[in-house]
Amino acid sequence: MKLSGIFWLSALVVTLTLLSCQDEPYNPNKYLTLEQFASMDTAAYRVNSHRIREEIGKLCSEDKDSMTADYRTRSYYLQKGDFLWIDRHGVDGRADTLLAYLNTVVRMGFSRSQFRAGQIELDLQRIRALDVDRDENQINKVLARLEYNLTKAYLRYATGQRFGFVNPRYVFNRLDVLEKDSLHVSYRGLFDIKMEHGGKLFYATALRKIRTDSVGVFLHECQPSSPLYRRFLTMLNDESVPLNMKPKILVNMERCRWRLHDYPRGHAKYVLVNIPSFHLRAIDGDKELEMRIGCGSMETKTPLLTSYIKRMDINPQWIVPRSIIKNSMMRHAGNAFYFQSNHYFARNRKTGETLPPERISWGVLNDDNFLIIQEGGEHNSLGRIIFRFDNSFSVYLHDTNSRGVFSREERGVSHGCVRVERPFDLAVFLFDDKNDKRIDKVRYSMSADVSSLGVSGRRKRAEEIPDTLNRSMLIGSVEVTPKIPVFITYFTLYPDKEDKLQEYADVYGYDSVIYRELNNYR
Repeated sequence: MKLSGIFWLSALVVTLTLLSCQDEPYNPNKYLTLEQFASMDTAAYRVNSHRIREEIGKLCSEDKDSMTADYRTRSYYLQKGDFLWIDRHGVDGRADTLLAYLNTVVRMGFSRSQFRAGQIELDLQRIRALDVDRDENQINKVLARLEYNLTKAYLRYATGQRFGFVNPRYVFNRLDVLEKDSLHVSYRGLFDIKMEHGGKLFYATALRKIRTDSVGVFLHECQPSSPLYRRFLTMLNDESVPLNMKPKILVNMERCRWRLHDYPRGHAKYVLVNIPSFHLRAIDGDKELEMRIGCGSMETKTPLLTSYIKRMDINPQWIVPRSIIKNSMMRHAGNAFYFQSNHYFARNRKTGETLPPERISWGVLNDDNFLIIQEGGEHNSLGRIIFRFDNSFSVYLHDTNSRGVFSREERGVSHGCVRVERPFDLAVFLFDDKNDKRIDKVRYSMSADVSSLGVSGRRKRAEEIPDTLNRSMLIGSVEVTPKIPVFITYFTLYPDKEDKLQEYADVYGYDSVIYRELNNYR
């Protein structure tokens, strides 16, 4: 396609239109003549599509920005995609619509320059005023820059507002190194919440919207839908808010941009764990249960996830993870007192053979065929009850035999699971049918001496130690029907039950991680 002489012809059409609208007689000395317009057909105003493509190619090679939208922009033009913003009529109102949205990024805490808004504005003015040098390729350079920058800014803005400017799955799951050697690095999984991302279909749709003159509608649809986002946006632009609060507002705004598959606001009944607050909130309509929690330490962070509580197990056994065996238990190999006092035994995965505490040797601990199991009861690390839900990290909500943890302010104490302060109350909350008989059985089971059910207890009974356990009242497992959604999330600014925003410490340093990524736009 070759575009030539378009601007002096456009100017002619506009002038003739203005002439036809005048009531006064035509005065040849007052208006430009056709011969005068012909003088504008100069090399400086000739537009050449081939030269524009050459200039865009240079822009692609010079652009070192590394956001996904930047890669998509370069890929589109390097594959000879059609011009999106410029045509034989110049640059129309679609560019102005985009520019109006780009001018709002300052309110979002970003810089206009990171979206090239200033350059776009300047180049639009130059093209519309035909303010180009006599260099015959200058106009092609300006148009190329406009075409490229408009697409880059459009995709940056649309993708960021639609899905977030930071991909949490990428940054969080490459944060904590689990194992490293000369060839391979593995990381601890810290984020597994289903969410939408900008894939090929989104980018194809976004580009199609430019061609169909739907830029304004599309950018409006890309805006975050979270009510909390709008609240943070207002707070960010409130002059009474201290400057040192702005980074915290920015990162929590970003969390509100992420398009998750599920949200607490979509349910009447749910359980929410906000790690920085060290609290759990269970909501059922206008009823609310709140309690303290203990969660993963800085070294063994509790992962962020969404699932459904499906079952509670009372007096559960604890299968000790291999990482704990390796890091904390190997030094006790052969110490019968240690394993006996903590009610551990071993079981062969293949044969089912059970080994008492005095037979747990270094070889057994080092053999992956053996499970090390802690018997259920008051001594168990999981406490008296565990609330199970599907997840890829083997973490759960559970009771604990170390109740003192809940009196501490900083409660990052576990290997990743969430310890709950009031487990019996949570169990009752989860029941859809508040059946008194079942609740009584849960209460009894959580307080009864069940040591006679374990390996060591069975050995004691052989020595004729009395067993006072009321087995008719004992309950081992209860299905949660219907399943209750559980959200383990991370907000350092979040509304309390009175809907007042509370500030929490960045216990895992995630705010810093997000803020560092957002600096690409600041």
